[in-house]
Amino acid sequence: MAAEGFAIHPMDQFIIRPLFGDGQVHWYTPTNMTLWLFFAVLAVTALMVLGTRRRAIVPTRSQSVAEMIYGFVYSMVEDVTGKEGVKYFPYVMTLFLFILFANVLGLVPLSFTSTSHIAVTATLALLVFFGVTILGFVNQGIGFLGMFWVTSAPLAIRPILAVIEVVSYFVRPVSHSIRLGGNLMAGHAVIKVFAGFAGALGIASVVPIFAITAIYALELLVAVVQAYVFTILTCVYLRDALHSHH
Repeated sequence: MAAEGFAIHPMDQFIIRPLFGDGQVHWYTPTNMTLWLFFAVLAVTALMVLGTRRRAIVPTRSQSVAEMIYGFVYSMVEDVTGKEGVKYFPYVMTLFLFILFANVLGLVPLSFTSTSHIAVTATLALLVFFGVTILGFVNQGIGFLGMFWVTSAPLAIRPILAVIEVVSYFVRPVSHSIRLGGNLMAGHAVIKVFAGFAGALGIASVVPIFAITAIYALELLVAVVQAYVFTILTCVYLRDALHSHH
């Protein structure tokens, strides 16, 4: 019985379950992931639409936060991609806000972290990958392939570098998605492990509780940083599509 009380299942929190009933999950089945993805969209809408609808000279708290995020992402896009990339700011802004709120909402007790699943992060990464690739060919034509041919290197090693560049280019969506999902999954699993210790140790649970508090603060930082990393990498890839290289 003691062993049963000490049982910890940190990965159970990532199981996708239907919202209604206990049947199989199909592509059209409303699930816990669907619900928390909807909450993320709702939170973004509440901040950027409802929070700024008055546009007061003396801004409210929600308007101040919205303006701060707007300025931060706009500066990021302009600094990384240049003036040509500013036209794609709405997409980058939407991407940043969605990932940020999905990450942060995943820290709410009894919630579901949708961005811990590769199905979500890979979809976001593939949208960026295909969008940037198409944009690169539209803007540069066949010259977009020049990014794989390093003209500044000696001619003898250019073919080797070209193979490396091609492989690294197609690995982009893999690293882009796994970095986000893996960091969130690892952090939430660690919190669940320490929470299991706290529940099993009784009066001695004060140590795991302190550890949970510290890890929770770290996870909040990770939630923000990973949204930033995903977004700035998107800007870097966008810059590759807008400007010729090598």
